[in-house]
Amino acid sequence: MCMIAMSMGAYDEDEHERREQQSSRVDADFDDERTIYHGEVEYDSGESTEELLDQFEQIKTESK
Repeated sequence: MCMIAMSMGAYDEDEHERREQQSSRVDADFDDERTIYHGEVEYDSGESTEELLDQFEQIKTESK
């Protein structure tokens, strides 16, 4: 029975080199263009700031 033994250190170096080569490759397959959106966003709660503050104060006093 013949066994071939590879030192663990040799494996580690080979694996490290293989991973280093993989990570150093540039992936140019992805789309690097940014998506541009055109339009407007509006939000109107229908209440003035004063009305909202009054409502907030009422909620605070009710929770006590």
